[in-house]
Amino acid sequence: MSLPLNDRGLLLGDGLFETLLAVDGVPADWDAHLARLALGCAALGLPVPDEADVGAAAQAALSTAGLDTGRAALRITWTAGSGGRGLDRPEPCAPVLFATAAPSPAPAGPLRLITAATRRNAGSIASRHKTLSYLDNVLARREATMAGADEAVMLNTKGHVACAAAANLFWVAGGRLETPSLDCGVLAGITRARVLAWADAAGMPAAEVAVGHDALAAAEAVFVTNSLSGARPAQSLDGRPLARWPLLAELSAALI
Repeated sequence: MSLPLNDRGLLLGDGLFETLLAVDGVPADWDAHLARLALGCAALGLPVPDEADVGAAAQAALSTAGLDTGRAALRITWTAGSGGRGLDRPEPCAPVLFATAAPSPAPAGPLRLITAATRRNAGSIASRHKTLSYLDNVLARREATMAGADEAVMLNTKGHVACAAAANLFWVAGGRLETPSLDCGVLAGITRARVLAWADAAGMPAAEVAVGHDALAAAEAVFVTNSLSGARPAQSLDGRPLARWPLLAELSAALI
């Protein structure tokens, strides 16, 4: 498809996206991703795309990319459509739906993390939804790359630990599993929710917290989660070696 040059997603970041793992042509956690997309639409004042249309676009993307088998990263994009010049959307708006797919090999090895200078705005609605405005995440990841690391830890504008550039964060402290609360400007990750549910079912102490960087720097183990990589351990944070959490293999198996 071709995207009009006045598409609001292209010009203003006005829209949403979801990234899913598809295995052998079947998207994982489909209902959860569509539910989160609908919540984003409500927050941005966009109509919710028809589920059948999203499903058809997803399958077409996988087939076109030759990814009906194996692991694939499937991205669903929902822009606010064309709107002429300026900030105001036309009423009614005419959103544009498209999907793309790319190979997504299983992640290999632990990550090297650095703490980025780029901050996440905890007060912005964009920090809690997968909007097309992802520049802060892009800049944080660039910081990591320039430092020879794999991923960036982002603090929010209050100095609290928030997330990684493309993942949610978890760490183990004193035998307790911790992750930043959504109020820290954190995306309600699909895998994040599954990890918390797993911890609850296993009787493992877990908490959503608002803490400064010192708490993360003192953690015994750190891992990140997203829909493509599941739970991936960190081997270091800002050059400090980290231990691997003994229960991570059990958790990873539960996420498959």
